[in-house]
Amino acid sequence: MPNPRRLRLGVNIDHVATLRNARGGAVPDPLRAALLAIEAGADGITAHLREDRRHIRDEDMARLKATIFKPLNFEMAATDQMLDIALKTKPHAACLVPEKRTERTTEGGLDVIGGHDYLKPFASELARAGVRVSLFIEPAIEAIDAAAEIGAPVIELHTGAWCNAAIEGDAAKAAREFARIESAAAHAEARGIECHAGHGLDFDTARIISALPQIVELNIGHFLVSEAVFIGLGAAVEKMRAAMDAGRTCVVRSDSD
Repeated sequence: MPNPRRLRLGVNIDHVATLRNARGGAVPDPLRAALLAIEAGADGITAHLREDRRHIRDEDMARLKATIFKPLNFEMAATDQMLDIALKTKPHAACLVPEKRTERTTEGGLDVIGGHDYLKPFASELARAGVRVSLFIEPAIEAIDAAAEIGAPVIELHTGAWCNAAIEGDAAKAAREFARIESAAAHAEARGIECHAGHGLDFDTARIISALPQIVELNIGHFLVSEAVFIGLGAAVEKMRAAMDAGRTCVVRSDSD
């Protein structure tokens, strides 16, 4: 049976910056949020520097890299500008994501099949700089195979369709989407690719997906920042950590049967 590795939690702080930018000024500070999340149990921090700088700004990335003592995951579009910033910042990891100015949030995975010739040089240059490369993709076998051809050692499965179906109460669709995630995670491990997951996860869906032993990291942001309004960021991260640990316990029990 697969080894039930401890599941890592990456906390995305983008929407702390969204709140700051809505008013202008310096508060709330995404760096302070990152430090609070780490203190509460986060294993790393994720931040997406978008082309339009709608939330995270260049100076935020620089301060995060200089200050936090946990891995920094730099979400970025595959553009020359973002590549230059990533090479200067040298985060622990860079996750290549699709980006549209008109979208409210990332709406799907990268086109890793059609974008092979474009994405491969980005992945290679980041890897040469010592940055771990991840690709944000749909939970599909063909997408994982394409990611392997690009040379990415890590993928992050887009969980949005499953989470939306679960929230809407569409049990049949949720079951189909979760089956896709489960199959994709198993295929990634078989291909020797480290598998992460994220987008739209809450306490319930995080607990459920944590039972998939092939997934080693979840990246969660908007939900945690939303919960922080009511219970505080530290408490929200601690509650998420507990939900993930409870889900991962199911793997341990299954392996011991």
